[in-house]
Amino acid sequence: MINEKYIAKTRPTKKDIQRHTDDLLYNLKRLKDLYPDLRIDWDMLRLACIYHDLGKMNSKFQRRMRGERKDTGIPHGLLSLGFIDVDYLESKGYSEKDIEVLFQAVAYHHERDVYLEMDEIVREIETMEEAFRKFEYSELPSDYFSPEFDQTFFRIGRRLYEKRDGEYFFKCVQLKGLLNRLDYAASAEIPVEEPNDYLKESMFSLMDKWKKKDPKAKWNELQEYMMSNKDENVVIIAQTGMGKTEAGFLWLDNNKGFFTLPLKSAINGIYNRVKNDIVINNIEKRIGLLHSDTLKVYSEQAEEKNKTITENDETDLEFLTYYTKTKQLSMPLTICTLDQIFDFVYCYKGFESKLATLSYSKVIIDEIQMYSPDLVAYLILGLRYITKMGGKFAIMTATLPEVILDLMQKEGIPFKEPACFTNDLVRHSIKKIERSIDDDRSIEEISKSYCNNKILVICNTIQKSKDVYNKLKASLKADKKEQIKLLHSGFIRCDRDQKEEEIIALGKKGSTGCGIWVTTQLVEASLDIDFDILYTELSDLNSLYQRMGRCYRHRKLDKDYNCFIFTGGVKRCSGVGTFIDERIHDFSKEALIDGPIDEKTKIEMIKNTYSTSRLTETTYYKEIIKTLNYIKSIPAYELRKKDVTKMFRNIDQILVIPLSVYEKNKNDICEWIDDLNEHSKSRKELIRVHECLRDLMVPVHRQLAEKSIYKCEKIGRSGELIIVDAKYNCEQGIDFKKTKNKDYRDVESRMF
Repeated sequence: MINEKYIAKTRPTKKDIQRHTDDLLYNLKRLKDLYPDLRIDWDMLRLACIYHDLGKMNSKFQRRMRGERKDTGIPHGLLSLGFIDVDYLESKGYSEKDIEVLFQAVAYHHERDVYLEMDEIVREIETMEEAFRKFEYSELPSDYFSPEFDQTFFRIGRRLYEKRDGEYFFKCVQLKGLLNRLDYAASAEIPVEEPNDYLKESMFSLMDKWKKKDPKAKWNELQEYMMSNKDENVVIIAQTGMGKTEAGFLWLDNNKGFFTLPLKSAINGIYNRVKNDIVINNIEKRIGLLHSDTLKVYSEQAEEKNKTITENDETDLEFLTYYTKTKQLSMPLTICTLDQIFDFVYCYKGFESKLATLSYSKVIIDEIQMYSPDLVAYLILGLRYITKMGGKFAIMTATLPEVILDLMQKEGIPFKEPACFTNDLVRHSIKKIERSIDDDRSIEEISKSYCNNKILVICNTIQKSKDVYNKLKASLKADKKEQIKLLHSGFIRCDRDQKEEEIIALGKKGSTGCGIWVTTQLVEASLDIDFDILYTELSDLNSLYQRMGRCYRHRKLDKDYNCFIFTGGVKRCSGVGTFIDERIHDFSKEALIDGPIDEKTKIEMIKNTYSTSRLTETTYYKEIIKTLNYIKSIPAYELRKKDVTKMFRNIDQILVIPLSVYEKNKNDICEWIDDLNEHSKSRKELIRVHECLRDLMVPVHRQLAEKSIYKCEKIGRSGELIIVDAKYNCEQGIDFKKTKNKDYRDVESRMF
């Protein structure tokens, strides 16, 4: 029975302080049972759970729970400090620093920007004495109560920092982070962790399937290596087709794991592959998908299962619970983008729950070479923190710049000597062409090579891809003009999703179709496709080898050339000097030679081109160092989560609706905006409406959006919908050539 005098929460279910704390302790036992070797003082964590919400018996908080006032007064975490029995803790052998860690974890388990004097906190705690004397809870270690708690252990504004407090900073991160995880799980009424008791068995079941088709099937050298080193931090370089995904799962074994990839389309591909081929049952308890479009994927998945997602039935609850467990990092295996878990490097207010989770997790970093300099810096700092806290990592990639390994060693990150895995299969032969890819002669050559085959053309920028697309289409015969398609990041979501499905269908193994796809680097590591011929602008070697991986993906070379590389001739290739480093581009151009190239040669060329000694003066290297130093200079707890989200990834990007799309769908959009501003709508309906709007949005640079804004609509309490002055069509995407701001009419030459 609920004690109405001591309410802790009202949603989704009303619970008193005692019941809510019991829920934390239940999840604590679950966490300990699943991960008994976790680096935490379990008794201290239990005490943190017991103490954390005692401040909620404050009369102001209780009035807020009854709807009698708008705010809850002084944060209850600060008020809970008056119940921590220091004498009891000292009798258990805890040091002053240990006790300070507990005070910090309880006080700040909810981060709020408040400006208080200590005497204000003391006076408010004094008002709770009578309520506490009537408070009954068998888990309390004592009936201690002291408004004037010992300020040796806590003062407003004093926090624990790595440089000054060393190991106690990390102890506090672990204690507060796990307390947060337990609290969030209890509040959301979900398990803090779902067990990984299936992955190892699932992988060997997969092998059994393979053996039914081929009795000689067995794990290859790479996969055996990962199984043998599952307790190590590993770096492996392996060519396309070596089974890196399976190797990663074998390394994860039955541990909590995060599998990170650079792009959402690649993540969706891995997620679908796992749930269809490897982890077939109980998906909602076994594998999570975490990126900015998770809701869309989950809702579509629910609809595919013929589940009616309505507000008051079990299917709705199942769908929302699955999403909540994914967001709260409760899934045993999560496929995600880097920004979803590595933003903790900024040590923003509340960062501890992610780092504490990663302290008992294994993290796979796939295709590290795809990351920009700032993301490389985040990754390096993140791995430093993770390994220091007890977590493990595996870097798996087709190519790996040596400079990244050197920087990891400089940061003191422990890992085994990188291992390379290649075979003797020669898949590619390069033809270096000293011309621009949109040169008339180049277009003619590409057009002539199209003969009921699959041709992939990759440009560095959106503008160049449009130019090549238009010229190629004009050069094709009338009956073949419908066989050429364009794909880049400048399409609204619904069109981009459809295009990605089409290119994957054409490029999948066994496809008998034909066509020409003109794209940008969007396809480098995101889509599992296999084309017959590749025509590409030169970006840099890393990018080039990724592009080559979309051609003859699993096939032996059977022609003179299948990869044609346009170096620009007397001109620069598009994008060079803006988002492509000039020096690295030049180094790459020098390294290219005509003829067949095997995988070992590719790895050696990458090693020579991306050595630290060659890159120290490049913009790429300087940006990594600049970002590393910048993050290190920011004191912990300085930033807020929402600010870091903007800073971390797509720093300059924002989702907008092009004006022509807005005008075409104006009635629907206005209706959806009204729905989002209508507070009585169900969560299911709000999700549906939000995803309808997202389908009409395209990412553009923030500054571009601000300078070309046509209209801005307020959505909900803090959201906004930006309509930009841009044309759009589903064939070629967004077009800023006629935007009123002349300074931004050529912006597509800086976008990919």
